[in-house]
Amino acid sequence: MSKVDTKAENRAQVLIVEDEESHADVMADALRKPGHVCTIVTGAQGAIEELKGGVFDVIVTDLRMPTSAGVEFEGDAVAPDGANAGLIVLKAAARLQPSIETIMVTAHGDVPTARSAFKAGAYDFIEKPLDLEVFRNLVGRAAQTVLLRYQNSELKDELELAGFEGLIAVSEPMRKVLQMVRTIAASDIPVLITGESGTGKELIARAVHRNSKRSSGRYVTFNCAGQSESLLEDQLFGHVRGAYTGADKEREGVFEYASGGTLFLDEIGDMPVSMQAKLLRVLESGEVVRLGTNDAKHVNVRFVSATNRNLDELVKNGNFREDLFFRVNAAKIHLPALRDRREDIPPLVIHGVQKYASDLMPGEPEPTITDAAMLRLTSFSWPGNVRQLLNAVQNMVVTAIGTRDEGQPVKLGI
Repeated sequence: MSKVDTKAENRAQVLIVEDEESHADVMADALRKPGHVCTIVTGAQGAIEELKGGVFDVIVTDLRMPTSAGVEFEGDAVAPDGANAGLIVLKAAARLQPSIETIMVTAHGDVPTARSAFKAGAYDFIEKPLDLEVFRNLVGRAAQTVLLRYQNSELKDELELAGFEGLIAVSEPMRKVLQMVRTIAASDIPVLITGESGTGKELIARAVHRNSKRSSGRYVTFNCAGQSESLLEDQLFGHVRGAYTGADKEREGVFEYASGGTLFLDEIGDMPVSMQAKLLRVLESGEVVRLGTNDAKHVNVRFVSATNRNLDELVKNGNFREDLFFRVNAAKIHLPALRDRREDIPPLVIHGVQKYASDLMPGEPEPTITDAAMLRLTSFSWPGNVRQLLNAVQNMVVTAIGTRDEGQPVKLGI
């Protein structure tokens, strides 16, 4: 049986598995009030059949269902007293629809068994008699987790197809950035990417390259900061044999190596002024001269530069050449700070949790993040932007894994 897609309306498809119909009706009525669509079955067999034919976001299943005794799924069977019926439903859900979140409903005496369900990936459990408001909120949180995961997956696929792998762009400011990338990438004009540290300037530079006609060529990154002028010149221009003491063989520089592709000059605002003049000549002539020779070599390079500094101020102060500024700033992309695009924080958090959890606990159920933790993450100002946020998420995952009890779910809090 096919189901209506409710994700766009932020409603959930909920499968209620309960052998007492009156209890099932009460739960369904409570969930229909906020707009969730509920399907009721009276046992494990009905749940398995629905999971094979329907599409659900959340399952609410009673743990103990005597009427399901003997029901089997892939070699496991419900015990004669029905005490593990919910666990069989959980196993079927994990196999047939792995994106589902499952909530266990249990009597007080079954709490230890319900806790063991966490090891198999249950989202949470709730005890009878139900507090319907608490129950609604619990299902709502599970549905929101599924929705965020779904949106992240769609967004990731959409961005990767468009050459924006690794980027999260839910907010309007970032959507405008990606539209600008699409427009600019088609030409060969130099691009200047500005923004605070940690906003993702290098990811945008890669996106420019991937969306350009040079995408089959090399993408080369070079950091202009923290190096002496002589080292910068040697790395950028290369040298011939004997150019200086220790130059035992000739070496091509970064300009030549990137020819036919894109050269990303990171932290261009930190380049020494004397080197800026040499870079300007390359931009104007398309030619480089290796150290130790007068022979010029032609290079065909797309220049993309980035800085977290105010180049206008540097020009006024004489620390950045005005003519070079006009050259590298033919097209400008400014990345907003994370505090100015808070809509991107929840999907970034989910992305980070998925990434770090898959690295640190492969094959185990994905950690969930508490509402309080997500609220604090969304409210924080993040002076270090996306980099700082993802570092915080990584630390949360590592800490939660290291302090959890055996067999318990990983819940991320602050």
